[in-house]
Amino acid sequence: MAGMLQGKTALITGGGSGIGRATSLLFAREGARVAVADMSEDSAKATVGMINAAGGQAMSILVDVTSAAQVQAMIDTTVAAFGRLDCAYNNAGIAGYQVGASGKRTAEWSEDAFDRMIAVNLKGVWLCMKSELEQMVKQGGGSIVNTASIAGLVGLQTSSAYVASKHGVVGLTKTAALEYAGDNIRVNAVCPGYIETPMTRDTMSRRGAELMAQVPFHRMGKPEEIAEMVCWFCSDRASYVSGSAYNVDGGYMAT
Repeated sequence: MAGMLQGKTALITGGGSGIGRATSLLFAREGARVAVADMSEDSAKATVGMINAAGGQAMSILVDVTSAAQVQAMIDTTVAAFGRLDCAYNNAGIAGYQVGASGKRTAEWSEDAFDRMIAVNLKGVWLCMKSELEQMVKQGGGSIVNTASIAGLVGLQTSSAYVASKHGVVGLTKTAALEYAGDNIRVNAVCPGYIETPMTRDTMSRRGAELMAQVPFHRMGKPEEIAEMVCWFCSDRASYVSGSAYNVDGGYMAT
């Protein structure tokens, strides 16, 4: 039986680890050819190696999503290799500890830390969308998924710039969905809760028990559980779904 993404081509940023790697592997299993993009060349190549070893087809791309030139080159490389771009998953992002803001309240963030967070998590998504949308308009359609967060739907303490960036991703998603519906392009966001990835280790080491007490499932999610949502968004089964910000969070947002 054909996979959910059989015959499609996909680009995944942040595909070298965590949710991005899990999604890259699932996309390949579901029949897509996958361009795995990451700021770590070794990590991207490792994901590609896993895909190819399992009989899939993938390629790695080194990219800094804050660079417009590198983002455009990423799209051009993907299209040159695969002929088109059916699915794009803009997943690359950073957390507070990566900019030296771990555990800091709003007024304690440095300007440099705030700027870096916005540059990667918000502007980086916009730069990717800009090039992806242009390509998809030319070819007659496609599907874009952005990684937002439950932090794009509510406030979270000691995460001010992260929360601001993810709220911005939700806004970009909804606006682009409206603007490009007539071009047969669907744009959605997935909003993960607390997921077992390298990005959540710092927070969980400091506040893990407190946070899990707020999750009805009383556990962290797995990257593969986010990947399933992204795969569905990109498949033809979600043909009437656009402009949504769907939380996958173990019930956190229901409390």
